[in-house]
Amino acid sequence: MTVIVRDVRPEDAEGFARVRRAALPCMLATAEQVVFDWAHAHPEAHARPLVAVTEEGEVIGTAQVSLAHDSPEPGIGSLNVYVDPARRGLGAGALLVRTAEEHLVERGATALYSWILDGPENRAFAERRGYAPSRSAHFLRLDLTAGLPPLQEPPAGVELVSAEEFAADPRPLFELDAATTADEPGDVKAELDDYPHWLESTWNHPLHARSLTVVAVVEGVPAAFSAARTDGLGRYSSGMTGTAPAFRGRGLAKLAKNASLHRARSAGCTEAFTGNDAGNGPMLAINEWFGYTVDATEVRYVRTLG
Repeated sequence: MTVIVRDVRPEDAEGFARVRRAALPCMLATAEQVVFDWAHAHPEAHARPLVAVTEEGEVIGTAQVSLAHDSPEPGIGSLNVYVDPARRGLGAGALLVRTAEEHLVERGATALYSWILDGPENRAFAERRGYAPSRSAHFLRLDLTAGLPPLQEPPAGVELVSAEEFAADPRPLFELDAATTADEPGDVKAELDDYPHWLESTWNHPLHARSLTVVAVVEGVPAAFSAARTDGLGRYSSGMTGTAPAFRGRGLAKLAKNASLHRARSAGCTEAFTGNDAGNGPMLAINEWFGYTVDATEVRYVRTLG
């Protein structure tokens, strides 16, 4: 069977999302979302989404390819490749990697990072191409139909509100997001400093559920939050949960996430997903308290170009 790799087209959206869901069920993926993401990629990311298709036009593999435009370190390239489990062995993954690497190198990448599902075949695939393992991360799943810890009353001076309360001026949430992202564990650091792009790509993202996103406000100041995404299929995902440095150690993130999960269940969601760096002990402990269990593990592989 002949397989070709090419740039995405609008009609590929459903196939792109389908492959993502099949290869990594823990991540939300819809046709509307991927079209939005393609259209709102930051210009400096030089993003190039790719698909591997058969002669009949069936999408059997995808690649997300970009430069880390928000990293203080230049030359960081990213390629995440997924192949439909029912279509492995046709060479789609190798073709996607080769095309992605060429694109990134042409645009100045000196280090290439890729998330690989933890398994002997996937690890061997990466290592044959010169990639070495770095840190790992877990995808966690929670059955929302099986119960949640009871809702807790916030302490004096703390109010729990939805993100909708900031609809007129979301900048305080951008600043909170930036503060928590700055010290998030990971190989590649990110600095959120482009408010207009954050508004466009995060605040207005089609999966962003503002009514389920909960913010802990301390004496009028947003101090912690748990961002929620939903796909309309009963699946909920925590986009980010964090606390501003000045308010840490008070259990505010846990409080916000618990409220968000209860809102999600009341809204009809039946499954909750989240992701944690394997070294992020505090957040893993919080999620274990909620009842999350590890559903899948990915390993970050890196190839340094000489």
